[in-house]
Amino acid sequence: MLIIAGPCVIENEKVVFETAQHLKELSQEFPDFDFVFKSSFDKANRSSHKSFRGPGLERGLEVLRKVKEEFGIKVTTDVHETWQVKPVAEVVDIIQIPAFLSRQTDLLLEAGRSGKPVNVKKGQFLAPWDVKNVVEKLKFANAVDYYITERGVSFGYNNLVVDFRSLVIMREFSKVIFDATHSVQLPGGGGDRSSGQREFVIPLIRAAVAVGVDGLFMEVHPNPDEALSDGPNMLPLSKLKEVLEDVQRILSVLPSTSRG
Repeated sequence: MLIIAGPCVIENEKVVFETAQHLKELSQEFPDFDFVFKSSFDKANRSSHKSFRGPGLERGLEVLRKVKEEFGIKVTTDVHETWQVKPVAEVVDIIQIPAFLSRQTDLLLEAGRSGKPVNVKKGQFLAPWDVKNVVEKLKFANAVDYYITERGVSFGYNNLVVDFRSLVIMREFSKVIFDATHSVQLPGGGGDRSSGQREFVIPLIRAAVAVGVDGLFMEVHPNPDEALSDGPNMLPLSKLKEVLEDVQRILSVLPSTSRG
């Protein structure tokens, strides 16, 4: 099972390296999981223009390259424009497409041609069966591998809800990852920023693993209450081991056809 985890945005090297070190230690303790460090060099769709966006492409890739070299773990980050794909592909192990850009044809094709696996965050506006068209674009571009990440759908104003049927439906035509932290986000719930309901992260992880997924996506932070982006829905880094122990227990009793 793929475990994608890390702070929402690259805030500074201290936060990044502390998180990466923790993931490295967990990767040795949980060898059956495939760990990938995630953080964004630019949050291009923040609610307010005043919000912290990240260090930018050049500096962000420099930090991610250090994570790979110093900790020996895989890394992933988002791309927002086609010209970013090539330099990002030179550093990361998986290219991520943000949810709001999940139908952008040129971006999907460029990512698919990069020679790296592509993880597409399913848009909050998409039905699970509509994601098949996203997959077809990646196939057309001869993507070496691809994943679709479920992160909830818009449900009224400032709320997301996960329809767990989507995990089953999308697994018919793609590997599926469950995004446990964005699924509890309240978009725009803080007025000029998003809010969230962190207390539901772990129960939703348990449910998704029981239904059957190929991976989990979790934004984690040493101190989420001080995070510069998405703090209210991020999981404390100290909770990650507990989560992985839960996942192991659930996987041990599932039929092999349901496991990631």
